Amino acid sequence: MNECYYDKRMDFFYNRTKADTADEWTGPQLIGVLCFGTFFCLFIFISNSLVIAAVVKNRRFHFPFYYLLANLAAADFFAGIAYVFLMFNTGPVSKTLTVNRWFLRQGLLDTSLTASLVNLLVIAVERHMSIMRMKIHSNLTKRRVTFLIAAIWAIAIFMGAVPTLGWNCLCDIAVCSSLAPIYSRSYLVFWSVLNLVVFFIMVVVYIRIYMYVQRKTNVLSSHTSGSISRRRTPVKLMKTVMTVLGAFVVCWTPGLVVLLLDGLNCTDCGIQNVKRWFLLLALLNSVMNPIIYSYKDDEMWATMKRMICCSSEDKSQERRSSRIPSTVLCRSTDISGHYIEDGIIQGTICGKGDLGDKGNS
Repeated sequence: MNECYYDKRMDFFYNRTKADTADEWTGPQLIGVLCFGTFFCLFIFISNSLVIAAVVKNRRFHFPFYYLLANLAAADFFAGIAYVFLMFNTGPVSKTLTVNRWFLRQGLLDTSLTASLVNLLVIAVERHMSIMRMKIHSNLTKRRVTFLIAAIWAIAIFMGAVPTLGWNCLCDIAVCSSLAPIYSRSYLVFWSVLNLVVFFIMVVVYIRIYMYVQRKTNVLSSHTSGSISRRRTPVKLMKTVMTVLGAFVVCWTPGLVVLLLDGLNCTDCGIQNVKRWFLLLALLNSVMNPIIYSYKDDEMWATMKRMICCSSEDKSQERRSSRIPSTVLCRSTDISGHYIEDGIIQGTICGKGDLGDKGNS
């Protein structure tokens, strides 16, 4: 019968894997990493809080897509918490951690990744259901969206707790990984392959949606009048979502590949030399998302700016901006959504070019 090591500290497992955590994270290098991480974690907290507040405050964002976008911002906010906990429990401190505290450290990171991934998958399904039916708004009610958000976090918490629940190597240290000294290599293979497969599925889904919208918009453009910007708004929406997905895939794929190599017991891959840089790359993903939201959607940026400035002109600016259509999506009279053809003809799909149209009228 195998002996279990629940009562050991992490130095026992790190010494077995020959991971020089103390030497890699000391002196100026440790200070630099902590300063870098602290700055970006503060930005993550503030910017993602603004995104969530903007969705709550602006009635133009009271649609399933934006509720899910706000939940993605909440996942990034949670990722910031996970990174803060990691910063104060890494380097030389890693070897002094108990097994349970190390599980908590990694579980927070795994939960944040899963929450973002599942949320992007749900957004992909929501966009596919609405766009392929030629609707701007999905038929999801607030009740269903609330259920989906709760399910996303339930799945994320469960996946983050899987190693703690038993899929670890505490009772079979021969199968312990190198990067995660108390995770089984089989779990790392499962975890990385699962995430990479979901990445691939989402990329295929979004490319299919994008090609469909592009083709449909080109067909309709010859039969409708109005600005080019107005006709292209469905494409702008997909570009926004695909930019978010692309940033997520680029930031997380290198780390998942490294975990996969570790799970496959690749001893000559030099994974110990790149692990911390790929972790910082993953951190940047939570920084990039709020920037993407505000850059791609003028009304999102305007709402966030008003909350930041808190000037005496807020109310008058809000009244004026309420007449400015979102670059992503305008509120229509039917919350279930109009057909894209009707939206283009009637102006329920709006873009930046509307301002020019109004000015020329």
